Amino acid sequence: MTTNKPDQDSDDYNLFRQAFGSVKPLKQDKVAPDRKEKLKAKSRVNTKSTRQERQVTASFAFSDIYQAVLPDTGPMRYCREDVSTHLLKQLRRGDYSPDLILDLHGLNREAAKHELSALLHTAHKQLIDCVAIVHGIGSGVLKTALPHLLIQHPHVMAFHQAPLEHGGQGALLVLVETTEPDFNPFR
Repeated sequence: MTTNKPDQDSDDYNLFRQAFGSVKPLKQDKVAPDRKEKLKAKSRVNTKSTRQERQVTASFAFSDIYQAVLPDTGPMRYCREDVSTHLLKQLRRGDYSPDLILDLHGLNREAAKHELSALLHTAHKQLIDCVAIVHGIGSGVLKTALPHLLIQHPHVMAFHQAPLEHGGQGALLVLVETTEPDFNPFR
C-alpha cells in the first residue's frame, strides 16, 4: 500500500514550504457536523408523508346516497342494534360529557364529512367515548345530513340531540366505540 507523502527533496515541496512556511497550521476543531439540520430536513419529508398516511387512515368514505330511517318526531336520536337503548337515555339526560367538540359552522358538506371522519377516528384511537358535533341550525343542510353520515360509521354506537348546555337543537352528542374491551357492559 502506498502513501501520498510528498517527496521532501522535490522542487514542488520546497516551493510550497517557501510560500507557506511561516503559516501556522489551524487547530482542528472536533465538532461534528450539525446533524440537527439533517434530521429537520428528514422530519419535514416524513411529516408530510406521515400526515398523508394519517389522513388516509382517518378518512372514512361516507355515502351521500344512503338515507337511514330516522324518527320524524321528537329529538334526533339513533342507537345501533347491538347497543343498549339505556345509553341513548343517558345521552338524552346529559350523563355523558363530551371530551371533544367539533364545530361545523361555515363548512360545506364535503369539508364536514372530512372533519367528521377525522373526529371519529381520533376519538376511537384516543379512547374518547363521547363527542359533541355542533352543526348549527341555519338552513339545515348539515343538520339533516349529519345523522345519515353518522349512522354509516362503524365506531358510532349512538347519538342524540345534545342537551341545552352542549348546543341543544344545533348539536348532537355521539357515543363512540373505543378500543377498550370492557367499555360497554350492556353489549
